[in-house]
Parts: sequence; C-alpha cells; structure tokens
Amino acid sequence: MVSREAARVRRDGRAAVLWSLRITIAATAAYVVASLFFPGTQPLLAPLTAMLVVQVTPLSLLASGVDRVIAVVAGVGLAVGFAAVVPLEWWSLGLLILVSITIGQYLRLRSNLVEVAISAMLVLGVGAIGAEAAAWQRIAETLVGAVVGIIATLVFPPKVATSDAGRAIDGLADAVTELLVRAADELQAMAEEDPKQLSAAAREWLDDARRITHNIPQVGAALLNAEEGRRLNVRAVRTPLVEPGLRQGLEALEHAAVSIRGLMRSVADAADNGWLDEPSAADVLADLSQTFRELAAATDAFGELVRHEGDVQVSLSHDDIARLQDAQDGLLRARARLDEALETERPADVVELYAATRATVRRLQHELALDERVRRQLRLVPPRRRAPRPLPRRRPQVDLPEPIGPDDATQVMPRVGDEPPEDDHPR
Repeated sequence: MVSREAARVRRDGRAAVLWSLRITIAATAAYVVASLFFPGTQPLLAPLTAMLVVQVTPLSLLASGVDRVIAVVAGVGLAVGFAAVVPLEWWSLGLLILVSITIGQYLRLRSNLVEVAISAMLVLGVGAIGAEAAAWQRIAETLVGAVVGIIATLVFPPKVATSDAGRAIDGLADAVTELLVRAADELQAMAEEDPKQLSAAAREWLDDARRITHNIPQVGAALLNAEEGRRLNVRAVRTPLVEPGLRQGLEALEHAAVSIRGLMRSVADAADNGWLDEPSAADVLADLSQTFRELAAATDAFGELVRHEGDVQVSLSHDDIARLQDAQDGLLRARARLDEALETERPADVVELYAATRATVRRLQHELALDERVRRQLRLVPPRRRAPRPLPRRRPQVDLPEPIGPDDATQVMPRVGDEPPEDDHPR
C-alpha cells in the first residue's frame, strides 16, 4: 500500500499542486478585486464563486458562470420581494425556499439550483431595510468572482485529463482481469478437489461481473471530462489527439465486460445441473480455467495498451503491441480447443456451456483486435474542414478501342491484403 501511494504521489503530485495553486490564486484575486469595489467589507462571496467556476472545464466555463449569476439574481430578487411583504418567520422561510427551488428548476440551473435559495435566505436575513443594498452587493460579488474565475481558467487552463481517463479505462480492464484470474484459480482447484462447489462460486463471480458493469458509467464520465477539457483549451494544442483511441478502448472493454458477465451467467446456469457428478466434469472445469486465463491475458494487455496510448508522457512501445498480439494468439488457441471439445459427444448442458464460452472468446477476439481498434479510431476522429480539391485539367480526347465484354471497360478494385500484380512490382 505504501509503495502504491508513493507511486501515485510521484505520478500525480505535480498536477495536484498546480491544480491547488490555480484555485488558490483565482480565489485570492477575486477577493482582492471585490475589496476594491466594496472597501471596508469582507466580500467572501467573490472568492467562493471563483473557486466554483475555476474547477469546471473551459467548455462548460461560460455556462457555469452564467448559471451562477442567474441563480444569484433570481434569489436576491425573490428575497427583496419577500422582505418588503412578510417578516422573517419559519413559514415565510419555508415558502421562500419552496419558491426558490421551483424557479431554479424552471430555469434549469443544474448544479447551481440551490444557489437561488441560498441567496434568497442570506438577503432575507438582512431585513426589509437593508435587503436592497445587500442584494446589489451580493450580485456584484458574484459577478466579480465569476469574471475572475473565467479569466483565470482562460489564462491558466487546466491540463487535458487524457491520462486520468486512460487510467480509469485500464482500471476497468484490471477489474475484469482480476475476476477472470480469480475464477480460473478457483476452477482449477475445483477440478482437482470437488467440482460440486461450482454453483456457489459461479454466483459470486456473476455478482462481481455485475458490479463491474455497473461502474462503467464512472469510467465514461472520466473520458467525457477529458474530451470536454480539450475544447477551448490552449494547452490542448500541444498535445496529440488521443481521445478517439480512448473512446474506442472504453467501448471495446465495455462490450468485453458485458460478454464476461453473460459468460458468468451461463456458468451459473450450467452449475445447477447434474453433469458435475460425472468423471468428465474435472476436464470441463480445467478447460474453463485455461480459457479464463487466456481471456484475462487479452483483457489486461488491451487495457495497458490503451492506458499507455492515452498518456502523453508515456510512449507506446513495441512490447505493448507484441503483448496484445501474443494474447490474441492465446485466444485463437482457446477457440480451437473449444471447437475440438464441441465435436466430442457431451451432455447438453456442457455443450451449451462450451458454446457460450466459445462465443465469448470470439467476441473478445473481435473487440480487442488491433485492426478493429484502428478501424474504429478512424471513424471516431472528428471531421475536419478540407480545402476544395482543384478541378482536374481537361485532357485531350483519345480514341479507345471498344470493349469486348461488359467487364472490360471497368477496373477491378483490389481487396485489402491482396498482392499487387506482377507487372506493378518495381524492377
């Protein structure tokens, strides 16, 4: 644990310090500017607003600042109206909160919804005499804090969080890998000792697989934050565009996790039947154990490749690609072994289990393949404006001989992977 935490500090320590400095400088600058507008006061609302605004990505920066200002204006407007009509009592406070929350929902203020009620309560507490002055000061402090936060984020933008998204995606791969390795170890132990323990263990694996798939939206949120952090961020100009690769990696691992969950469902269903009493049950569990290890190796290699490709400070090495290719070879061997097992006459439940395992292996072969990764990355790259292609020069008309057959006037397009004709080789 100590070594893991020390590695985390070495990896993320500098970024954490810079993030703290950004927030501290923005909040301090907002307080100084607000003190110039309101001398003799303590305008703590300005640094609070700046701290909240500076934490968002540059894309949602303007929306967050505007929403906060709208929330404050709506809250203080309600408070001035209430202070002029009713005194501060428990029923008036409750009515004010109810109206404030309702108006905030109608204005779609999202995370700044509660700010309407907070502003209204603070201004209402001043009373009818000082409510108008307190309202204008609160609006001004909020404007100062929002402006300072926006300027600080534009001048000192946050780093592009692609490395954080890559680690989150690799964490998903690690969770799937750990589940498969643990299941493989337990299957091997059951094959050597008591195969009848499969029913209880399979249901635990299924529960773990469900928890893994339920946590996928959190990984998606980390990737979405990285994608939004690139937009309107001047620091993103010097960093390579790795978000399409991260998006493809998340989609592939999401499909893989769902497939593994379906496989665990098949194992749990098959464990409730009587084939575990037969002598061949140990061989079936040993086959499953070996297949689970090969699935784990492919998932782990793919997750590490995605993490290294998403981290701009780590260069993708030939070892990462070679490791994934070796894992793909292991999946190919597992598929051949399952095909051979399906040709042998076995109980119907065992045949269904082998078929489900083979389908999962085939799915991961497709999802974690390098060529499929490149193909999906190209589709996920955002389109760019291309300059209009110049019109080709008109060539002189040349009389061509008439074609002999219907296919002689067309050229057959070569398929990917075909060897060029012999005449096209350079001599």
